[in-house]
Amino acid sequence: MSKTERAAKNKSMWQSFKVFLKSIKGYRIPITIAVILTIGSAILGLFIPKILGDMTTIAVNSYPELDWPALGSKAILAIALFCGSAALNYAQAFILAVVSAKYTKEMRERILDKIFRLPISYFDKHQYGDTLSRMSNDVDVLTTSMSQEIADVSLSLTTLIGVMIIMLTISVPLSLIVFLVVPISVVVVARIMHYAQKFFREQQSTLGVLNSEIEEDYAGSIVIKSNSYEDDALVEFDKINEKLTNVARKAQVFSSLSFPVTHIFTNLGYVGVCALGGIFVVQGQISIGDIQAFIQYVSRFNRPITEIASTTSTLQSLLAASERIFEFLNEPEEEPDAEPAKTIDKVKGEVEFHHVNFGYLPDTPIIRDFSVKIKPGMKVAIVGPTGAGKTTIINLLMRFYEPDSGYITVDGIPTREMKRADVRKMFGMVLQDTWLFSGTVEENLRYGSLSASLDDIKKAAKASNVNHIIEALPKGYRSMISEDSDNISAGEKQLITIARAMVANPPMMILDEATSNVDTRTEQLIQESFEKLTAGRTSFVIAHRLSTIRNSDLILVMRDGAVVEQGNHDELLKLGGFYAELYNSQFAEG
Repeated sequence: MSKTERAAKNKSMWQSFKVFLKSIKGYRIPITIAVILTIGSAILGLFIPKILGDMTTIAVNSYPELDWPALGSKAILAIALFCGSAALNYAQAFILAVVSAKYTKEMRERILDKIFRLPISYFDKHQYGDTLSRMSNDVDVLTTSMSQEIADVSLSLTTLIGVMIIMLTISVPLSLIVFLVVPISVVVVARIMHYAQKFFREQQSTLGVLNSEIEEDYAGSIVIKSNSYEDDALVEFDKINEKLTNVARKAQVFSSLSFPVTHIFTNLGYVGVCALGGIFVVQGQISIGDIQAFIQYVSRFNRPITEIASTTSTLQSLLAASERIFEFLNEPEEEPDAEPAKTIDKVKGEVEFHHVNFGYLPDTPIIRDFSVKIKPGMKVAIVGPTGAGKTTIINLLMRFYEPDSGYITVDGIPTREMKRADVRKMFGMVLQDTWLFSGTVEENLRYGSLSASLDDIKKAAKASNVNHIIEALPKGYRSMISEDSDNISAGEKQLITIARAMVANPPMMILDEATSNVDTRTEQLIQESFEKLTAGRTSFVIAHRLSTIRNSDLILVMRDGAVVEQGNHDELLKLGGFYAELYNSQFAEG
């Protein structure tokens, strides 16, 4: 990475960190209270070594007859300071734990809300596992590091300043030895942590890639097994896992150097303090109790330096996590809906494409000058070879993407002048890839309309030829569907999704390759359900099996992003063109 790229990356990370600081403004009162408690706990703890040193001096000076009253009062004071410091420390830990939990909840809600507001194009370009990693791993790192850093930095800085003051009051010459050694260790540790930063950043990024690989392997386990691809999948996983292991090891190795480095310099300070301090005691310039206390303060002076050095590794993780999270939260969202948005009180179902052009990439057009008018109640089939642009037409119709030029109207109103949610509510969709969530059959069917009654659901299930299948399940409509819905067949899933669309009762329907993965008998059931589902509704059917769309009112034949033929089944066969070629290729006899 060049210096320019490294500078830009560091700038990006610190900008993300600034956004993170702004995001915790709502918690500044409890955080401030926690910081005050931490400082109070540190201050109380600062006096304990001095009191213990005084006890040693009293014992030495009063020997052989010990001054028990003086020792007892000092002991009581030390115990009180111990207890007070511990209580304040527990209170700040409790407050920061609550803040961390609430902030975690808020961030995950923000990420999920962001997911719903991102355009479909984002998910076409990014791996699901990486997005999930930001929502889980990165948020955990951010919130854990936040609570840890607030407590550690507050405690360390307070202890550092307090110890410096107390050591100077005990002995200036001894203090100078310590003050000379510590800055050298700080400079060395800072250089080490700067080098470790790139490994922490790469660690978070690689973790996202690893999660994507796991998600893909888990979701595609059947395909992997059926193609005997297990060994290759393991090799690919091992490569990513090995990279993560190496990067994590380097990050931890370099960040762990902070302690031994500071420990070396601390021991050098101990040697100097013990040698010079012994001379001062012999000369009567300092008491033995003060030397005991000073040595404890040297340890305490080193501890915050060590902790600050070690927290830099935590800070690296926090910076990397905050960069990934806020980078995601700053992703461009769908363009705002038109204001004021137009609405349709009662949808008739007249749909028209006006010279629509579109491409997923700027220089790669998929749809070229597409125009067609569909009357209310028509059943429109869209056919053509793979890559002809059939599904793209549906994406444009649902406003998952916007046309590069031209526009689409429903009942004469351009869809771009309506709210996306209103456009999408006009359509029910039954897709090739059925989606059912973990829950009861009834809950899955009600997903189309949360206000639907059980009678409405059963009516839709009967119309879609799936009621008898549901009733045969152990608990009927209250039977659980597993997360991957692997306790029902592909055809049964498809029938349930059709019933779900019936429950929603939309004015228009979209059926995308909905019979491509089922057997002939199930296909007949699905076809019967389709007929009921699309009766009286404008409907769009994408199909490779041309036998399923012979009774369509209009068939649009697409090729290379353009409609090359249109008409009904009989008209297109008589034409003897591209549609006839496709149809005959499927039903030609040997």
